[in-house]
Amino acid sequence: MNKTHVIEHLRFALEAQLQNAKEAAKAAHDAATHEESVAETQYDTLGLEAAYLAQGQAERVNECYRDIQAFNTVFKESEFNKVREGALVCLIDEQNNSKWFFMGPSAGGLVVTIKEQPIFVVTREAPLGKQLIGKQIDDELTLTIAGNTQCYSITEIV
Repeated sequence: MNKTHVIEHLRFALEAQLQNAKEAAKAAHDAATHEESVAETQYDTLGLEAAYLAQGQAERVNECYRDIQAFNTVFKESEFNKVREGALVCLIDEQNNSKWFFMGPSAGGLVVTIKEQPIFVVTREAPLGKQLIGKQIDDELTLTIAGNTQCYSITEIV
C-alpha cells in the first residue's frame, strides 16, 4: 500500500467533509435567519430550533478544521516500527483477509478507498485503536464485537 496515496485520499476526504459542513452550516444559518423562522406565538419554536441547528453546524465546521490540522501533524511522520498515530496498518484475520487501518488523531470511522481497498481511520479511543497502539509486526490482537470474536495479526506498518 502506498502511504502517500492514502494521505492524499485522506486529505481529500477531510476537505470534502469540511466543504459539506460549511454548506450545511450556511443552510442552517439561512434557515435560522429567514423571515419565516420568526416566532408568531410564544409556543412557536421553529426559529429557536433552527438557531440550535445552525450553532451545531458551525461547531461541526470548527471540528473539521481541527481534524485537518491534527491530521497535517501526523501526516509528517514517516518511520514506524510500532503502531502510533500516523501509522498505516495492515491486519490479517484468521481467514487470511487483509484490512487496512490508518491510526488517526480524530475522524474515526472515516473510510477512503484506493483501488477497491477500503482504508479505515481508527483513533486510539476506539476499541481496535486501544489494542493497536504500541503493537509491532507479527503481534496479534483479539477483538470482540457484538459477541463475535476476531483474531488479527499485524502484517505491515507503514
